Amino acid sequence: MTFHQDVQTFSVFVATWNVGGKSPHRDLNLDQILHTDQSDIYVLGFQEIVPLNAGNVLVVEDNEPAAKWLALINQSLNKPSDVAARGSKPTVSLGGSLFFSKPSLKKFSEIFRTESGRKLKSCNCTYELERKQSKDFCFLCQQSHISKDYSPLEEDDEASLTMDPELSIPSTTNQMKYSLIASKQMVGIFLTVWVRTELVQYVGHLRISCISRGIMGCLGNKGCISVSMTFHRTSFCFICSHLASGEKEGDEHRRNTDVMEILKNTQFPKICKSSRVPEKILDHNRVIWLGDLNYRIALSYSEAKKLLEEDAWDALLNKDQLQIERQVGVFKGWKEGKIYFAPTYKYSYNSDIYAGETKNSRKNRRTPAWCDRILWHGNGIRQLSYVRRESQFSDHRPVCATFLVDVDVVSAGLRKGLSSSRLKFEIEEFLPQTRNYYH
Repeated sequence: MTFHQDVQTFSVFVATWNVGGKSPHRDLNLDQILHTDQSDIYVLGFQEIVPLNAGNVLVVEDNEPAAKWLALINQSLNKPSDVAARGSKPTVSLGGSLFFSKPSLKKFSEIFRTESGRKLKSCNCTYELERKQSKDFCFLCQQSHISKDYSPLEEDDEASLTMDPELSIPSTTNQMKYSLIASKQMVGIFLTVWVRTELVQYVGHLRISCISRGIMGCLGNKGCISVSMTFHRTSFCFICSHLASGEKEGDEHRRNTDVMEILKNTQFPKICKSSRVPEKILDHNRVIWLGDLNYRIALSYSEAKKLLEEDAWDALLNKDQLQIERQVGVFKGWKEGKIYFAPTYKYSYNSDIYAGETKNSRKNRRTPAWCDRILWHGNGIRQLSYVRRESQFSDHRPVCATFLVDVDVVSAGLRKGLSSSRLKFEIEEFLPQTRNYYH
């Protein structure tokens, strides 16, 4: 048997949503947002999952909304098929005996990890195959680095929560299609990563870093959560951020400073002696940055509204602050798909009308802007779609993107075929269209 390096393609779904400090209700359906049963990896980032008040920022953050979001995501990703549902076991209520003791969010997150996910190691590089293929790729890891299961989930064992009894979870995780890999909250920012259960064994070096950029540049009402991991032999970094707000002239400089500080100060802990395991964001092979980046359109409300009514997209995009930063500023070298959707902020709640268009909403008027964005850095990433969804749950619209990502693998024997998801996407049909997404 011979070993050789191969490249396989996997699909990654990314979504970002500022939910305006509102806790999700049981009728909120994420199916239309997640488009489930298609991608290999799901990266879901939220901002303002709790109100950004002094209690949450300075005292103790509220973990209950994060747990509710996890439950809703799980219901969507791990929804049984019609055939399986007829013979499946009944669900267990979150208000039942399983949650009688009001578990911490960490314990709650464990429910959505399959058995393979619970065995996930901080370093999974001790295979004989890796030892044969590379002298510096991990076999030098000390035993202490690989003997403990790593749980990059919520770390506050003291935090308790009460759950909506109408939400439910599967009574068994044995047949879950997706396993929760990472889940982290910092005040209102919440980042969660799910992977197809059969692929969890190829995930390693899972680490999390948080950077606070809020009040006085050090509190967690603004900032980012970053997740670093290796998938087979390719390193990934996912950043979910909420940058400085404001549409006054000069406010964009505060956002630029946030970006520079995040790139400079994000440092992932060294858990392996391998020189190939990155510790900084831009050292990763594939990087995806999502979030409420808060960059605005440098126009007055009336000017922007007039261009919106005329569908003058290019004129609006020419005044988009993030477009400028991608050309000559802090995001130079980053890529973004072509925007074919309306500005995602700021809407009146439970409405498709921008705030400020009615007499009652005039006090909340903001110039419409594409605050919610998804960027990427590195080669081997091809974007298939970049869209917004139309939920009226908050004053922002969720934004989603789907990518095909090349991953280096080491395979034995004959060259393996493409991943199942690549077959589902029928890459031959999609690739010609991706040329229209770049600019």
